[in-house]
Amino acid sequence: MAEFPHPTQKQLDSRSIRALAHPLRNRIVGRLRTDGPATATQLAARLGTNSGTTSYHLRKLAEIGMVEEVADSGDGRDRWWRAVHEFTSWQSSDFRDDPDDRAAADWLVNYHLRSNTDRTQAWLDVHNDWPRPWLQQSDLSDYRLYLTVDQAAAMTRELSEVILRYRAAGEAARAAGEPVIDVHDPTPDGSGLAPVAVILHVHPDVKG
Repeated sequence: MAEFPHPTQKQLDSRSIRALAHPLRNRIVGRLRTDGPATATQLAARLGTNSGTTSYHLRKLAEIGMVEEVADSGDGRDRWWRAVHEFTSWQSSDFRDDPDDRAAADWLVNYHLRSNTDRTQAWLDVHNDWPRPWLQQSDLSDYRLYLTVDQAAAMTRELSEVILRYRAAGEAARAAGEPVIDVHDPTPDGSGLAPVAVILHVHPDVKG
């Protein structure tokens, strides 16, 4: 049995995947998960939109259980919101039989692929400005394996367990007061915790 806590997950169904197939709603959820509770005004400033639009999409996200209001969050003049879950989970195979569900699932997969590509490109744009230890540890490897579907599933589970173990260790260190690196101004020696993107893609290599 795993000795670390598994993160909370939102398992998408037909209604929620259709509602989430929207760029601003994804960005709102991402910000709340990364930065913690915020008001619509604060989110609008961070995301480059307006508070009215942000409030509307927050309510839509609340309808599908992705976000919720924070109780006792201030003086009562502003509504504070938080993400309900740490991760979003879905299987494209669950939505293949309904054209609208499938379109929403395909949009969401492609959105996250583009977001991950942008994240990697952002690192490549600045990686030479980072201390050597972080530059040496960064990795953009790719592998081509021959596996059965059961082996692919087992490998993915094992890799996820490793990632979650390190994630739990990092969260514990942060809670204990380990300093977090300012990604726009890293420490000269690279010491401290840094937010690290781990992007795992496991699928048949149809390109050949």
